[in-house]
Amino acid sequence: MSRRKTDEEYRQTGAFRFFRWLSGSKDAYIDTVEMKPQTEAVETKEEEERREAEHKHAVEKAYDSNNRAIIVFNKIYRLVAAIFTVFLLVSLIYAVSYLPKIGDADNATSNEVARRYIENGVQETGAVNIVSGMILTYRAFDTFGETNVLFIATCCVMLMLMLDEKILEKMDGRDDRRFEPKSDPILKTMASFLCPVIFIFAIYILFNGHLSPGGGFSGGAVLGAGMIIYVNAFGFKNTQRFFNETIYKIAKISALCMYGLIGSYFYITGANHIANHIPLGKVGELISGGIILPINIVVGIEVACTMYAFYALFRRGGL
Repeated sequence: MSRRKTDEEYRQTGAFRFFRWLSGSKDAYIDTVEMKPQTEAVETKEEEERREAEHKHAVEKAYDSNNRAIIVFNKIYRLVAAIFTVFLLVSLIYAVSYLPKIGDADNATSNEVARRYIENGVQETGAVNIVSGMILTYRAFDTFGETNVLFIATCCVMLMLMLDEKILEKMDGRDDRRFEPKSDPILKTMASFLCPVIFIFAIYILFNGHLSPGGGFSGGAVLGAGMIIYVNAFGFKNTQRFFNETIYKIAKISALCMYGLIGSYFYITGANHIANHIPLGKVGELISGGIILPINIVVGIEVACTMYAFYALFRRGGL
């Protein structure tokens, strides 16, 4: 029979630290690797004189027109550069000469893989949009890698630019409009009309990526652009009412994990020639395309969160 842990014991577990970080009450990087104000270096008189003497000596050695070693090096450098350029030019011309002529009957119109996408794509993926069917089923593993790149890039920017809320308060960081008009009626009026339309259009692109041009990356870009317009018009305080740091973390991590779970199931069943239980639906309908629709949604969330996070971090050092 399991023993109930005390509050003190539970606080020492990894689960407590994970859920505290997920809720936004504690950031593991605060006071650890975050950016901190740098103090100005102060040189003594002796250090300054030594640095200037070393700099002067280095400049004299580098730009000494009578230095035989430098003269020989420059001649050899120019000769090698000329030989390499000629060799590269000849190699490219030789390679191009073996390319088939345009319109030749023996030219390969498409290889086996491309023919498979075109001829069997709709039947095997359930997507009318062949491009979405290709990148989110046949090459879903590649797309998962691209989504991970977005996640890692955001983490790196957060490590370099994320500031503690206490530092933001001290630097008046919450007043993100201190260098701009406090209330721009033209921007606010236009954003009031445009932002709902942009958000609806982004959702349309996400949900119809398997039926028409669009999908997760383009829909996420539109959604992220709409959020950037909104925060420019109404400020971070109003934006944080519906999209704050906690919601950002939950959305971004959940989207990547959901893609990983769906993709892993799809990869494992396909690699072992096992039929998966995700129905393709009726071709042409909204709920169709198997894994394409949910993956488009999670990829769109990932892209939108990345765009907004980059903008917010570069602007104020926080979400």
